Amino acid sequence: MSFMDTNVLIYAATGRRREPRKFAIARDLVASTKLGLSGQVVAEFVANVRNPRRMLHPLTFEETLGWVERLQAFPFVDVDQALVRAGTILAQRYQISYWDAAILAAAERLAAPVLFTEDLNHGQAYGSVQAVNPFL
Repeated sequence: MSFMDTNVLIYAATGRRREPRKFAIARDLVASTKLGLSGQVVAEFVANVRNPRRMLHPLTFEETLGWVERLQAFPFVDVDQALVRAGTILAQRYQISYWDAAILAAAERLAAPVLFTEDLNHGQAYGSVQAVNPFL
């Protein structure tokens, strides 16, 4: 299993026009990879794809809900007190943002050895999780 960061999901849902290469890669990952997600990732996804200040072509409510329902098929980590604590510790340990660290903590909880992301150093191991930028 692999874990997916919000930005990769956003490319899969909205990148067709602005980033066609990233769109194709992200869509293939969503379609062909056993993925894990967290409440944080899905919440960030919804907040971004509906925001006209962030998206040239925001998703409609129906499109967004369709994605949320599709993502329910994947293993899912709830954001709880233990995850917040683990994210706080990882942020300090690796000197990264809390948000990225909380995603790493969720990936660790699911025992996902790979996190697909653009936001962390490609190839770096963060504990038991390796960051992989699928667009390189």
